[in-house]
Amino acid sequence: MAEYDAAPKNEKGAVLRRERLYHSHVKEWRAARYAGALEKLTDRRSSPSRPKKSAAETANEKLRRENERLKRDLAPNKAALEVMGKASALLETISESAD
Repeated sequence: MAEYDAAPKNEKGAVLRRERLYHSHVKEWRAARYAGALEKLTDRRSSPSRPKKSAAETANEKLRRENERLKRDLAPNKAALEVMGKASALLETISESAD
């Protein structure tokens, strides 16, 4: 915040962009500073309460979600094939009894 406050008016946006922040963050931190709660704030992007996941964990979660979605999509197809198999067996039985 000190760097943001010290920056000339036309360079404040550059500081925010470089640090990947929004003006709302500055407003929130100022309000917290005035309330005496600044030390309680944490950087949510890298706070220890929410550790970053490794690339492998992220990929595993993505594949797990895709696998679950594909299973849900496959269930109606399996049911339809089962019904078609039973209908085919029924038609074959009717055909044999008609002969």
